[in-house]
Amino acid sequence: MKVLVIGGGAREHALCRSLSLDPDVTALHCAPGNAGIAEVAELHGVNALDGQAVAELAAGLQADLVVVGPEAPLVAGVADAVRDRGIPVFGPSAQAAELEGSKAFAKDVMAAAAVPTARSYVCTTPEEIDAALDAFGAPYVVKDDGLAAGKGVVVTEDAAAARAHALACDRVVIEEFLDGPEVSLFAVTDGETVVPLQPAQDFKRAYDGDQGPNTGGMGAYSPLPWADPKLVDEVMATVLQPTVDELRRRGTPFSGLLYAGLAITSRGVRVIEFNARFGDPETQVVLARLKTPLAGLLHAAATGTLATFPPLRWSDGAAVTVVIASYNYPDTPRTGDPIDGLAEVVAQDAPKAYVLHAGTKRDDAGAVLSAGGRVLSVTATGSDLTTARQRAYRAVGRISLDGSQHRTDIAAKVAEDAAGEAAGA
Repeated sequence: MKVLVIGGGAREHALCRSLSLDPDVTALHCAPGNAGIAEVAELHGVNALDGQAVAELAAGLQADLVVVGPEAPLVAGVADAVRDRGIPVFGPSAQAAELEGSKAFAKDVMAAAAVPTARSYVCTTPEEIDAALDAFGAPYVVKDDGLAAGKGVVVTEDAAAARAHALACDRVVIEEFLDGPEVSLFAVTDGETVVPLQPAQDFKRAYDGDQGPNTGGMGAYSPLPWADPKLVDEVMATVLQPTVDELRRRGTPFSGLLYAGLAITSRGVRVIEFNARFGDPETQVVLARLKTPLAGLLHAAATGTLATFPPLRWSDGAAVTVVIASYNYPDTPRTGDPIDGLAEVVAQDAPKAYVLHAGTKRDDAGAVLSAGGRVLSVTATGSDLTTARQRAYRAVGRISLDGSQHRTDIAAKVAEDAAGEAAGA
């Protein structure tokens, strides 16, 4: 199978890494890719948002499968352009991707499908904004209706800050605050059959102790030893399958990766948001634990044959990802700084720990430089979360990037709690 992956972040590096390990993949390509992806796939300088250019590339490569990674190309209709050429593509149509592209559309779908979610108002005027903020009170949850790369949500006790964020958006969703821990659950679907992956938890805030501004994600872990063993079945029955069925009923079937961001509240599971693609950094830990070869799974979703695909196989161990970000992230990050220590991780930590590139590029001399806000995802596996954490942070310690930042507490509390329970047992 010849596979083309669209995108250039750590999510796409994780996808390319898993695909490169799949014996059925005979050729692997990525557009535009990054310095790390170049080690496992052939790169192509094609604009990921240009559907016709992507379709031309896929046709020229005689690709058997195209995997669209980021949300912006999906909302722009890149998957549609590839499908129109008769090439199997993993990723929803532009219409179905509105589940992520518009918070208001997602709320409408959830209401029709009786999916449990937060009560909300869609606001377009200052008067509507003020009424909604007054109705719910603090803490205020204000979401930009459109795509915002994971950074369009403000949760604050400060009414003035909430109002300022709302006024800066063309259309905004203001909703009730959901208490309880958050969980990310991915599902692969062909528009009818839904196959859930293993749940993960990510860390959105920039600094230790969940302090600082929201980011695209500073780390993640899987599995979730504290979660109810029936959680996946419950979310399948109340969230994922009803949503896929509702979109099919509307004539906009969703084929690809449906990502449910969930809150485990005192009143039960509630959907915080939907995404139309693999999440970053959760993908890094979920794929690290997936033993089933990836290409066949994604191809089955793209060709409508998931119903006959064998059950997924998972490792019993754990995975942890720690994101290394540029100086000043998530504000305007500094780029162009050299990254050292990558070879040491390969020499001393692989294959139990490895580095997935996000915002990187090579200069003319071949040195790897930072080229974005989130620069690297250091991922490690182990028999348990404690071991995976130790391996991940040992690898992080080998990497040098001037002014860089990372959280030191990814999965710390849950690993400690799990170790305590194991000792008590």
